[in-house]
Amino acid sequence: MGLFQKFKDGLLKTHAKLTHEIKRIITRSPRLTGDSLEELEAALLGADLGVAVTTQILDAAKKAYELQGRSGLDFFEIAAREVEKSLSANNGALHKQPHGLTVISIVGVNGTGKTTTAAKLAKLIQSRGETVLLGACDTFRAAAIEQIKLWGQRLDVPVIAGAYNADPAAVAHDAVAAAQSRHAHYLLVDTAGRLHTKHNLMQELQKVHRVMDKKLPGAPHETLLVLDATTGMNAMVQAREFNKAVKLTGLVVTKLDGTSKGGMVVAIQKELGLPIKYIGLGEQPDDLQPFDPKQFAEALFSAKE
Repeated sequence: MGLFQKFKDGLLKTHAKLTHEIKRIITRSPRLTGDSLEELEAALLGADLGVAVTTQILDAAKKAYELQGRSGLDFFEIAAREVEKSLSANNGALHKQPHGLTVISIVGVNGTGKTTTAAKLAKLIQSRGETVLLGACDTFRAAAIEQIKLWGQRLDVPVIAGAYNADPAAVAHDAVAAAQSRHAHYLLVDTAGRLHTKHNLMQELQKVHRVMDKKLPGAPHETLLVLDATTGMNAMVQAREFNKAVKLTGLVVTKLDGTSKGGMVVAIQKELGLPIKYIGLGEQPDDLQPFDPKQFAEALFSAKE
């Protein structure tokens, strides 16, 4: 299956709701009136595209209407173009140190799919012919260590783990040491899920990062926040708070195939300026895809069913 088809299938719920609403509005109103603009605004906001991008799309549509009239107006094309423009600053490439080990910390609230994301990312790295280790730094959640070990066996990726309730910073230290001694290209550190509102847990995450930096200066080289697309704009609050506590370098958006609010990807990138590195479009190991702004915008606003 091609990447565009994966994007399209994954965004099916968002696309279906959005295009249905837009078609209903623009076929009923031959002119771009105040009422139809208001309805279009509601449809775009309903998909969680956010105020800034919604305004950008409507402004471009009004400008096109003034220049070309209704006959020359393809709202879907305009919306796709503006979303792509908004996302085009996105640098989605995964960082790689020029020499030695690259450490990637995977963070987020409970239930976003961090462990599964770490495993899927490991598979992607492997597919490029590079070596990778997984660090099991979630020492609190029941079955978290077993889950990541199971993924490790399935993908043939070594997992560095400690005992339950072990200090996650100590596990992170050992994981960096193990990855260095094995001359691995990447270490993916799966951290415990934590609510962005819990100050003590955010401090603990900062400690994990400090310990890794002490063991390998500059580590972690990437800090990826995993967001659950089904939470819509709540994800924006999480992104803001995590970015304050630990400097985020990018986002991974999961469960896009289960929501009609896929526009939140655009809103978060627009407000925080954080690149979207990957999006999750299903449950299989290869359903984590590098983010492509053009194909995402097309899949979101394709007028063809």
